Amino acid sequence: MKFLLMVALLVAAAVAVEKYSEEHDSFDVDALVASTEELRKFNNCFIDKDSCSELALHFKKDLGDAVQTSCSKCNDRQKYIVKTYFAGLKEKLPEDFEVFKTKYDPENKLFDAFLNAVQK
Repeated sequence: MKFLLMVALLVAAAVAVEKYSEEHDSFDVDALVASTEELRKFNNCFIDKDSCSELALHFKKDLGDAVQTSCSKCNDRQKYIVKTYFAGLKEKLPEDFEVFKTKYDPENKLFDAFLNAVQK
């Protein structure tokens, strides 16, 4: 019985600490948003409209999951990156923002919760 309890606690601990890689948490998202051209390149990667840089590909691999889980695996810096990126995208490239939303949330059920989660 104690063994089963220990296994259950270890599994719960492993699930509880699952987070996205912090490898690019120092990424200067403000500089990206300041450049409409670079912002468009990143988004074109995310929506499969163009090729991806290594950095954009790093972020893209977790985007679907982040939208699905309302960024529950994001740390505070990652939430800032997401919040800043989408605020800039919505302001500077609103049509591209809508294309992104449609791609990652075709039923329009998740994206608002995703954006609300990163505002905190």
